[in-house]
Amino acid sequence: MARVKGGYTTNHRRKKVLKQAKGYYGSKSTLYRTANEQVMNSLAYAYRDRKNRKRDFRKLWITRINAAVRAEGLSYSTFISGLKKAGIELNRKTLSELAINNPDEFKKLVDKAKAV
Repeated sequence: MARVKGGYTTNHRRKKVLKQAKGYYGSKSTLYRTANEQVMNSLAYAYRDRKNRKRDFRKLWITRINAAVRAEGLSYSTFISGLKKAGIELNRKTLSELAINNPDEFKKLVDKAKAV
């Protein structure tokens, strides 16, 4: 039986991996085996961090809201609880943007949350 050399498919696959590894440090961008290992790790990190980004932004929004609410003499948890009881359904992203860009409107929300 004839020996099969690395043909089109193998070269194509290797070129694809090396193209993905472009810009990596040292042999990780030139040698196929190390490049393949690094590309697999990088893809796993990218997948993981797409999930973590959502967590990080939510933490940031909560921190901003907490800082703005404490300036008004309330805690974050009582503020969110008051908003829910008042029937105000704004997400944390919107609340943090309000706290930064429209402090007067945010103060009205804090007053409504206090009143309930």
